[in-house]
Amino acid sequence: MKKIFKTSIAVAMTICMAAAMTACGGSSSASGSAPAAEPAAEATEAAEAAPAGGAIKIGGSGPLTGGAAVYGQAVKNAAEIAVAEINAKGGQQFELQFEDDAHDPEKAVNAYGVLKDGGMQVSLATVTSSPGAAVAPSYQEDQIFAITPSGSSTAVIFADPDNQTGAYGNVFQMCFTDPNQGSASADYITAHADLGSKVAIIYKNDDNYSKGIRDTFVAKAAENGLEVVSEGTFDDSNAQDFTVQLGQAKDAGADIVFLPIYYDPASLILTQANQMGYAPTFFGVDGMDGILTLEGFDTSLAEGVYLLTPFSADAEDELTKNFVAAYKEKCGGEIPNQFAADAYDCVYAIAQACEAAGVTADMSAQDICAKMVEQFTTMTFSGLTGSEMTWNANGEVTKSPKAVVIKDGVYVGVED
Repeated sequence: MKKIFKTSIAVAMTICMAAAMTACGGSSSASGSAPAAEPAAEATEAAEAAPAGGAIKIGGSGPLTGGAAVYGQAVKNAAEIAVAEINAKGGQQFELQFEDDAHDPEKAVNAYGVLKDGGMQVSLATVTSSPGAAVAPSYQEDQIFAITPSGSSTAVIFADPDNQTGAYGNVFQMCFTDPNQGSASADYITAHADLGSKVAIIYKNDDNYSKGIRDTFVAKAAENGLEVVSEGTFDDSNAQDFTVQLGQAKDAGADIVFLPIYYDPASLILTQANQMGYAPTFFGVDGMDGILTLEGFDTSLAEGVYLLTPFSADAEDELTKNFVAAYKEKCGGEIPNQFAADAYDCVYAIAQACEAAGVTADMSAQDICAKMVEQFTTMTFSGLTGSEMTWNANGEVTKSPKAVVIKDGVYVGVED
């Protein structure tokens, strides 16, 4: 099935002109309709003119403050762009409410309550995994359909993530799962011997996301005959000094260091490795996407870093070019990351499912949930982060990660 909603560059740029008054930082709650700017008055009126049935309310939460704010801001910005584009086309309208959960499970639960009280009918769930695991039972209990852009842990979709049983059934993922990232990373490194032959791993042992990727990477590395020579761990209590872990990797002769972690600790690892004179190939996953926009980080230290991601901003297809132009216009020239792309896809996938199922804003969240589950488990969707994507009954998406490398301060797709 072809994607129902096509983004034209004219619409994207018009909406971004209307959104220029909305800062990329913003507040913790936002509507998808951009404030009017004189050149885009007609498009803005179309975006705000809801049909008689009203607007379907999309909720979501993510870190708009704190150490993971790069992720939350990217998701919020891209979701706003998608909502405005869809509303400008006429037809069923959407309204976005996005709350700050500061990458904290307790705050995510509180944010869920705010969103529910605000009339949320469908959701982008949470941006990060631990908050997602905390609120997933509530989405199941209340039967509100949710699709997370980037909460990749199996704990987001399974009540028993270790055994991958007890799927919530109405919580889906746009991102590929942690097990997928771990095994895909091991396969990629195995197939590209020029990256290195002896692997060290540094991971966060109290984080579902990091540990989940590490576990499947190690299992797949063993299956592939890839040599893991060192493993170093950390938690919240010691996430500032990585000289011990790096020293172990260096002493073990590791020429590639696998980092299944977020960009904040990764930036410290790259900085401290440079100070030690240790220069292996660093290989990360989607959590490192954002390191180039981290305030105070010397991005030259990330030169040559590889990571797997479903999105590359330098891709030449029309959809990617239009989205990147729209995002840069909205956000003062900032290049969108994978989190932004997944969020954009989430909104368009929700809209596609709603149109196919005849969902209207006067339906209950529970009725909408049943229709959305039926659609997502039978439809295909093509977007920024994959073509002909499908979902199984557990909420897992089928799509393939892409390898990118940082060159001259930007992400560049790796051609095999």
